Amino acid sequence: MARYFERQLETLHVELITMGSLCEKAISFSAKAILGQAQEFAEIVFETDREIDAKEREIENLCMRLLLHQHPVAGDLREVSAAMKMVSDMERIGDQASDIADLAQYIDKQSASVVMNIGGMADNAVKMVTESVDAFVKSDLELSRKVIDSDDLVDAAFNEIKEKIAELVQGGNLDVKTGLDLLMAAKYLERIGDHAVNIAEWVEYSITGEHRNNEHQGRLDARES
Repeated sequence: MARYFERQLETLHVELITMGSLCEKAISFSAKAILGQAQEFAEIVFETDREIDAKEREIENLCMRLLLHQHPVAGDLREVSAAMKMVSDMERIGDQASDIADLAQYIDKQSASVVMNIGGMADNAVKMVTESVDAFVKSDLELSRKVIDSDDLVDAAFNEIKEKIAELVQGGNLDVKTGLDLLMAAKYLERIGDHAVNIAEWVEYSITGEHRNNEHQGRLDARES
């Protein structure tokens, strides 16, 4: 019975890595959609988001089977419970990447090119998602805390983009509608960073049994309700 549970946990890890890879793909292509070939890249993001939704259901079903039939205790119970919380945040990451891809279809590419930091912001968000899932699979507490600290980079990039857009709009070098669309795209990337932090905090919980006050989740709940 113990060996069976271990195999199922290994399967869970593989499924989470797969879902994390899909999230990384969705984020990367949503940023590419803003900077060029919007329609082509947006379709990739939309399809990837559907794959993320399906993967969420698969992982939730696996977790429920483990909880109902294996009755894990202590650390094993925390690991399965944390995984269920993590996939919820990962599903939201897919949704927000889709929102960015949708916006990209209405953003003028020449205007978008003046705010190139969106690409760098997306790269940082991808790295946070990758490392948060790695931290879970490897039970790496230090890596999970690195992800949490990395959120400052994404927040700083958002503030920089916001100021750049305001400067361009005020100077007459960017129309208001495009500026608002770009700002919203950057805001979705900032939210993705918050979701990655949530994942990392659940990794912390799975390892230590303690969950810090989740200010990111509070902000996300308020925004998405």
